[in-house]
Amino acid sequence: MARKVTWTVPAWDDLKAAAEYIERDSKIYAAALVQEVHAAADSLVDFADRGQVVPEFGDESIRELLVKPYRLVNKLSDEHVFIVAFIHGAQRLWRI
Repeated sequence: MARKVTWTVPAWDDLKAAAEYIERDSKIYAAALVQEVHAAADSLVDFADRGQVVPEFGDESIRELLVKPYRLVNKLSDEHVFIVAFIHGAQRLWRI
């Protein structure tokens, strides 16, 4: 079942901040990261259960895709996939 993917403002800001940080050293790598993350998020339209359950929560509806070294965290509902965070793999998710 296809679901609508929606980015939350905090997740979008997370991606933007990561890209800006990487861009200081390489515009090419920053653009590649953004492209890879968007492709991963877009794949959730048809494959929403993709990825693993976020270990910090243990809730089947809170999942993540690994876009090394980052985590693209999403929350599933019946018709939507909400992208709720994009964080470095070393960070914990308590803020969401």
